[in-house]
Formats: sequence, C-alpha cells, structure tokens
Amino acid sequence: MSFLHLLVLAMVQGVTEFLPISSSGHLVLIPHLSGWPDQGRSMDVAVHVGTLAAVLIYCWRPLWRMAHGLLFAVRGRPSDGLRQCGLLVIATIPVMIAGYVLAKYIDSPLRGAEVVAWATLGFGILLWLVDRTAMTVRQIEHLEIRDAIVIGMAQVLALIPGTSRAGITMTAGRLLGMERAAAAEFSLLMAIPAIFGAGLLEGHTLYTSGDAMLTADAALAAGLAFIAALIAITLMMAWLRRASFTPFVIYRVLLGFGLLGWLYWP
Repeated sequence: MSFLHLLVLAMVQGVTEFLPISSSGHLVLIPHLSGWPDQGRSMDVAVHVGTLAAVLIYCWRPLWRMAHGLLFAVRGRPSDGLRQCGLLVIATIPVMIAGYVLAKYIDSPLRGAEVVAWATLGFGILLWLVDRTAMTVRQIEHLEIRDAIVIGMAQVLALIPGTSRAGITMTAGRLLGMERAAAAEFSLLMAIPAIFGAGLLEGHTLYTSGDAMLTADAALAAGLAFIAALIAITLMMAWLRRASFTPFVIYRVLLGFGLLGWLYWP
C-alpha cells in the first residue's frame, strides 16, 4: 500500500471511530470512491487497534477506577469501580457472541456501498429522534444490569457497516435517559474489549502469515490512526458536554443521501 493510501485509511479511521458516524462504513467506502483496492480486514483491524490506544489514554481515569475495583474485589471489598467493570463485561458479551457466529457473513456480503448508505441514513435519523425525545438525567453510575444488556444488544447492530458502533451504543444510552457525554463515555469504554478482541485475533493472523511488508504497513497505519483518534475523542467529548448530536446526524443524512444518489442516479 502507498503511504497516501495508508494515511487516508488511518485518518478516516481515527476521526470516525468514536464519532457516531460509522468508521467501518467509511473504511468500506474508501476503495469505492478512490479506486484503490479494498484494504482488507487486516488493515481495518490495524487502524482500529491504533484508535484503541487513543481511548485507553483518554479514559485512563474510569479505567483506573475499574482496576481499583478489581483489586478491592480480591480483598473482599465491593466498589463502584467493580460494578462498572461488571456492567462493561455484560455489555460486551452480545457482540462477542454475534461476531463469532456471524464472522463468515461479515466480510463480503455487507462490505458494499449500498449497505453503508442505507445504514448511515437510517441509524442517523434514529439517533436524532432518540436524542430529541429522551430524558437527559442518568450517568454511568446509574446504569443497571438490564441497561448494560440493552446497550450490548444494540452494539450487535454495528456489525452492519454504516451503522456505527459508537452511534448505536450512544443511541441506546440516550434511549435509557443517559446524558450525552455519559453515553459517549460508556460507548468509548465498550470499544476497548471489542477492539482488543478483534485486534488480538487479527494480530495473530498477521504474525503467523510472515508478511513483513503487511505488518509494517499495519503498524504505521495504527500509529497514524492513534493520533487522529485522540484529537477526535477530545473534541467530541468537549462538544457533547454542551450540545447535541445534531451535527453528526446532519453529516450522516447528507452522506447517506449522497451515496444513494451516487448509487441510483442514472
């Protein structure tokens, strides 16, 4: 892959991964719009791993609380950190099961521009409706087991490119009455086990393949995606503390209609 191809791939992933606009959908569109060959699942996972490093750095405080919670649990002392860790595990289980069961259906049938277009438009409108009508009163510490299950089940829909893992989990959080920044933070935390699992599997595949060039490209793309993601997360969280999801919805609607026009216009 050329450096320009790697740069575009990493920047697109880094900027879109944690914004509710679908990173996987944008990655699928790159070969369709640029004429470059599809980068493949290995490169997709590589740039996701780069964004994982960014979220680990940004969310170090809640991660530290959860680590303390696990330590106190060993000593027989339950804490809020342990409870939040448990909720995160529960919310992650559905997508792990679905990803394993549906793995063979994800790579080719769903990596099409038409799927991305409809999912981008439909789930963008859903986010707008929920954001306008739902209450804004709950924080992460107010979540219960049933809430984690609901958000976890919603994350399964993110296996469809264009849905947006961040977008659908934030939509579910808002539906449950979470404040926007709180819904976004829980979505960020949910990304950690999901991306880590995929990265571990694909990293093993890269290692055993013995393809030094592909491995080097993946490492470079991951580093570039890390920088872009850290900037994007910081800006998004600052925005959601004082405003709504509307700008992201507008972008999704425009992109969705633009893609549909491109696909169906004679």
